[in-house]
Amino acid sequence: MVIEKNKVVTLHYKLQEGSLEGNLIEETHGKDPLVFLYGVGQMIPEFERQLSGKKEGDTFSFGIKSSEAYGDYNPKAVVTIPKDSFVIDGELATDLLQVGKVIPMRDTEGNQLMGTISEIHEEDVLMDFNHPMAGVDLYFTGNIEDIRDATATEIEHGHVHGPGGHQH
Repeated sequence: MVIEKNKVVTLHYKLQEGSLEGNLIEETHGKDPLVFLYGVGQMIPEFERQLSGKKEGDTFSFGIKSSEAYGDYNPKAVVTIPKDSFVIDGELATDLLQVGKVIPMRDTEGNQLMGTISEIHEEDVLMDFNHPMAGVDLYFTGNIEDIRDATATEIEHGHVHGPGGHQH
């Protein structure tokens, strides 16, 4: 069986910055594998493209440029927000106001965004709405553990059920 649309793929990987010699970002070896439904938009499109046609037992190694992963770093996504935006029930939410804390926010159209607090000032807060991996080239190595046909329910729901997947 080969990796193609509507197959459930189980794999282990090591993710590094930019190259095989880059800083380790994440690794699944020795932990639970990544299990996903191929071809339904759950993964970075270039990640899926690189795995297309691989078989159980195959290994892989490939790089993905930041522009094809989580995007290039956008300095315009770093914005200053008035501190009074963090007032909840009449009180400043000091538990939220910590440098490095990622908090959900809404833009002017009501879309939810995740922002990381970069700096806290007397009257405002500097927040970075770039994805944490924006601007980072990725390098994956790993091996395909298992490939199976997705069930009709998994295809309908758009995700894997059972071990490694969604539990209803």
